Amino acid sequence: MGTTDTVVLVVLGVLALTGGVLVFTLDSMARVTFALLACLVCVGGVVTVLGLPYLGVVIVLMMVMEMVIMAVFMIAYMMNPAGLMPMSMLHNKRGSLVVSGAVFAALVTGIFLAPWPERAPARPADTTFQVAMSLMGDQMLTMVTLGFVLLATMVGATVLATHRGRYDRFGDDLDRRPADDPAGGGVGR
Repeated sequence: MGTTDTVVLVVLGVLALTGGVLVFTLDSMARVTFALLACLVCVGGVVTVLGLPYLGVVIVLMMVMEMVIMAVFMIAYMMNPAGLMPMSMLHNKRGSLVVSGAVFAALVTGIFLAPWPERAPARPADTTFQVAMSLMGDQMLTMVTLGFVLLATMVGATVLATHRGRYDRFGDDLDRRPADDPAGGGVGR
């Protein structure tokens, strides 16, 4: 890992930690949602810098969609205006402080006591292919073929379940106005 990667990794790590702290210090659900989004986007960036770009992009896409959906539902359904009313995100402050301190101490101890493996001499060129091989092994061709078969099955079932095409309601020459809609108001009704 080069100097630029190290600097980016440290900056993203600090930003992720800052976002995580903001989740528990901000006073509204909407602000907490966006702080959590920023934290998780930075975590996706860390994973990307560590050499797993596919997984990093999946984390970012998944978290962005999840947090946007959460924000939309808060705006639509929360009793206070869009989750912006002041509130505390902390419950059982003493107990949670003791538990989080103990977990943090255990994790730090584990970092220093774990027997870390030596780095392999050469990193594989395509990490996505390596992940696929480790998950599917010799069955990769089978799984790819099965994916296409399932897609063809879904498309075929949809086509067979539809008794008419997209433009059948406009007639053979596509000139029937108004269209013959089954929901009502058409020529055949």
